Amino acid sequence: MLDLLRQGWDWLGAVPHLRLYLTAGWALYLLLLGGWIILQKREPVATVSWLLGLALLPYVGFLIYHVFGPQRIERQRLRRARVRGELPAQALAENEEVAELARMVRASTGLPMTTASDVHLLVDGAAKYDALLEDVARARHHIHLEYYIWHPDTTGAALRDALVERARAGVKVRLLVDALGAARCQRFFASLLEAGGEVAWFHPTRFGRVWQRPWTNLRSHRKIVVIDGRIAYTGGMNVTDDQNERVNPAAYRDLHLRVEGNLVRALQLVFVEDWAYATGEREFIGEVERQSPPLPRGDVCAQVITSGPDSPWEAIHRAHVGAIHAARQRVWLVTPYFVPGEAAMMSLTSAALAGLDVRLLVPKMSDSRLVTLAARSYFGPLLKAGVKVYEYGPRMLHTKALLVDDSTVVIGSANFDHRSFRLNFEVSVLFDDARLGAALAELVEGELASAPRVRLGPRRSLLRARLPEALARLLSPLL
Repeated sequence: MLDLLRQGWDWLGAVPHLRLYLTAGWALYLLLLGGWIILQKREPVATVSWLLGLALLPYVGFLIYHVFGPQRIERQRLRRARVRGELPAQALAENEEVAELARMVRASTGLPMTTASDVHLLVDGAAKYDALLEDVARARHHIHLEYYIWHPDTTGAALRDALVERARAGVKVRLLVDALGAARCQRFFASLLEAGGEVAWFHPTRFGRVWQRPWTNLRSHRKIVVIDGRIAYTGGMNVTDDQNERVNPAAYRDLHLRVEGNLVRALQLVFVEDWAYATGEREFIGEVERQSPPLPRGDVCAQVITSGPDSPWEAIHRAHVGAIHAARQRVWLVTPYFVPGEAAMMSLTSAALAGLDVRLLVPKMSDSRLVTLAARSYFGPLLKAGVKVYEYGPRMLHTKALLVDDSTVVIGSANFDHRSFRLNFEVSVLFDDARLGAALAELVEGELASAPRVRLGPRRSLLRARLPEALARLLSPLL
C-alpha cells in the first residue's frame, strides 16, 4: 500500500506545471462557486463564512456546503400554491388587538386569521397521549399525522397499534414522518401498511444522487394530527418515551395543544400541503375537502403560522419579533433552544429597556451541550438590559411558548433559534385570547418555581465558561 502511495506521489510530481494547474483549478472553483453563493444575497456574515470555508478547504468545504449549505425549495412552494387552490383555509376578520400582526402573518404564509371553539393546553406527554389515543379510537373518516421524531418504543407502539386498529376498521390513516427523525422506524410501520394505512417519509436521504443536493439539513419539525377534520393537535411533543413521564420519569417537560373549530381546517391544509409535496399525490385532496366542512365560528381568535426553507419570509420569526415589539406590559418567552439572531435579541432587550416585564425561561441543561453553551453566551446582554432569565431543572424543558401582555399567545413546534426560524419546516399558532393567556401565565409561573434565576455575578472562569460559550456562539447560525 505504501509503495502504491509513493508511486502515485512520484507520478504527480512528474506532471509538468502541476502547481500552475492546481492553482488555476482552485481559482476557477472559487470564482464559479463563490459567485453563485454571492448572488444568493444572504446575510454578509454567512456569505463570507462560506467563502472562507470554501477557500481554505477546497474539497472538504465544497462537500460541507453541498450537504449543509443553505437551500431554497421552489418545487415545494409551487406544489403548495396548487394545493391552496383546492383546499382553501376559511378566513374571518382579524381582531383589532392583533390586526397588524395577523396581516403580516397572512401576507407571509397565505393563512388567514380564523377561530377555535375549544383550546386545551396539554402539559406533559401523559396528558397528550391519553387524549390523543381517545380521539383516535373515535375516528370515523380519516386520521392525518405528521411528526418529526417517532421512536419504536412503548409510546410509539401504543399509537401505532391504535392507528392499525382504526385502519382495519376502514378509517383512512395517512402518516407523514421525517426521514431523519424517524429513521429507526423503517420496518416499524409494516403492520400499519398491512392494515391499509399509508406512510410517507419527508425528505428521505439521497446521497446516491450526486447531481442533487441532499436534504440532510432541511427537516420537517412539525407535529400535527387531524382527526375527521374536527379535532387537531399541534405543539412541541414528538412520539417517544422521552416525552412520556408515565413511561420515563426523566421525560421532557413539554406543552401541546388540542383544538377544535375552524382552526382545524388550517392545520389540515398544512398537512395536506406537506403530504402532497412528500408523495406527489393530488387525487386525495378532493376527498379531504369533502371531509373538512367549515365549522361554526368559535370565540378564540387563532391563526396558523408556517415557515420553512420554501419561503424567504421567516414567518414564525417575524411573528415572534413583531409580537414582542408590540408589547406594552410583559413578554414571557419559554424555549428549549435559545440561539437568537440580531432582530430577536434587539426586540427582547428593547422591551426590557423600555421597562416591560421580560422573562426568559430555558432549560438548565438541554439535550445539546453545544446549544446550552451558545444560549448562555447571550445571557450577559439580556441581563444588563433588564431581562429576567431563568433556568429550569432538573428535567429537560421542551416547551415552546410566547406570552405577550394578557392575550397574545404563540405556541407550536418552533424553537427560538436559527434552525427553527430558517431551516426547519415549522408550525405554530398565534392566539388572541385573554383566557388562554391567563392559563399560559399560570403555567409559566408554576415552572418558575423550579427555575432558579440567573443573575450577573463575579467574572466567570475563562476556560470553563466564557471560552466554551464564545466558541459555541460561533456556530449559532448552524444550531
